[in-house]
Amino acid sequence: MSRLIELKGVQKSFRAADGMPRTILGGVDFALAEGEVVALLGKSGSGKSTMLRIIAGLIPADAGQATYRGRAIDGPAPGIAMVFQSFALFPWLTVQRNVELGLEAQGVPQDERESRADAMLDLIGLSGFGGALPRELSGGMRQRVGIARALVVNPDVLLMDEAFSALDVLTGETLRNDIMELWDSGRIPTKGILIVSHNIEEAVMMADRIIILSSDPGQIRSEIRIALPRPRNAESAEVRAFIDEVYGLMTARPVRPAAAATGVVPDFRLPDTDVTRIEGVLDLLAAPPFNGRADLPHVAEKAELSDDELFPAYEALAQLGLAQVDKGDIALTRLGGYYAAADHARRKEVFGRQLLMHVPLASQIRSGLEQEPAGTLPEKVYLDLLQESMNEEDAKRTLEIAIEWGRYGEVYEYDYHVGRLKLPE
Repeated sequence: MSRLIELKGVQKSFRAADGMPRTILGGVDFALAEGEVVALLGKSGSGKSTMLRIIAGLIPADAGQATYRGRAIDGPAPGIAMVFQSFALFPWLTVQRNVELGLEAQGVPQDERESRADAMLDLIGLSGFGGALPRELSGGMRQRVGIARALVVNPDVLLMDEAFSALDVLTGETLRNDIMELWDSGRIPTKGILIVSHNIEEAVMMADRIIILSSDPGQIRSEIRIALPRPRNAESAEVRAFIDEVYGLMTARPVRPAAAATGVVPDFRLPDTDVTRIEGVLDLLAAPPFNGRADLPHVAEKAELSDDELFPAYEALAQLGLAQVDKGDIALTRLGGYYAAADHARRKEVFGRQLLMHVPLASQIRSGLEQEPAGTLPEKVYLDLLQESMNEEDAKRTLEIAIEWGRYGEVYEYDYHVGRLKLPE
């Protein structure tokens, strides 16, 4: 199979709020071949959408090479089209005119534009809606317009950036199935599809190959090939096995060398979640029908939250010793079960104890405060410490999380007026 898209050593940085460059993609090697559907997964900040925009020619890479059919991508390429999460329709234009925009930009004559747009609207299930304005359509219909606008230019490569995430579950599933039916039946000329998604089940149902990106910086961490015919049954044992495998890879904590052995600053990063979310997931796990053990996709369905929203809570529960996550399953530990049954005061006590035992930043803050005669220190001490291993924006967010967790566990207190940490009274 010939390669449609190829990235070699692609890097991309943006300037953070402190003016320092933040590396989003760090040396990515990737290829999309003719005839395949590839899904990109990764936690927020892993650079999935950045990678898609480089391929689309919307932003340049800082280093490395991005090519389409062997030619360097130095701007939007005629053979590549993109579908956005936010629909990105012009509200003052009719559906017909929105779909014709790409053709107009290519200089296609008006009569041909109209006939091709009509044919594509019919193919995508919007026949008769050409004269409507976007505000008259449902979210699912508006996204169909966005997809029709991308497909009407007969792209070689279709890029989809969270194309179904703004829709309700049923509408998103229907639209996803329709797109795959068009692809598998050969009714669209597209040769390759690259999807960015936060939904693991969606990725497994659609893709021939799943790429998982790590974060800080974004790099390809894992690759899974899915040799299952489409359409796929979401409840089949084969599909569930792939979903569990991907969940296992996504929730695995990266193995980092011990600070003492390497002489580097310890990893102080924390899952970006709050105590309410952590306890909400724990309570959900403890109650029927899960009773302490669950399949992660079922937790997402029951909680009505995206995988991206839930992953930090899973990670926090595991880090605090309240749950174990393994190959797509999560189970409360014995302490987690005790925590779920405890009253508020006892929960805070357990949370604080686990925080000091398992969260290096929290224990370092507490230790520093105990060594001060007045039992208080400015937050800048810890912001400077964190900025030895992360940028200013990440350092601020990490300290905010540590402060919230520490205050809940009554490990230390924080005075927002003067920005000082102090021992509990």
